[in-house]
Amino acid sequence: MEVFPDILERIDAGLDPAADPGALPGHDALLADAERVIEAWLAARGEAPEGGTVEGFRLLALHRQGCRGTPSFNACRETCREIVFRRNTADLYSDDAAEALAQRRLMAMTVKHLALFVGGKLAEAGLGDFCCSSRPLRAAGGT
Repeated sequence: MEVFPDILERIDAGLDPAADPGALPGHDALLADAERVIEAWLAARGEAPEGGTVEGFRLLALHRQGCRGTPSFNACRETCREIVFRRNTADLYSDDAAEALAQRRLMAMTVKHLALFVGGKLAEAGLGDFCCSSRPLRAAGGT
């Protein structure tokens, strides 16, 4: 099950070596996609995204909110920070088209990584009590 097919398809199309460089989403669009990924994580937990920013970015605030009560979600903290870094670097090199594109490609790969990571966590969480490693099954003596 692909949780973020539109994001993944758009990124894959832009990363295709045969694709026109203009097919790659812009850095602000990629940042918005990363925010949508974290918003989906929050929605799956029954939470509404809070407002505000951390270090000037909503993505970092959303990630901080997503970690509350789920320490394992902190694993994607550096991924979110890398997305912000690549966005800032692409913006910094906006006069150098080749360097800006290189930074956008790296950012796209990092957003894809985030989408795959969060999508995997959403799919695993969806297994609930039916997972063979779930605590309720082990505690009940199930095999």
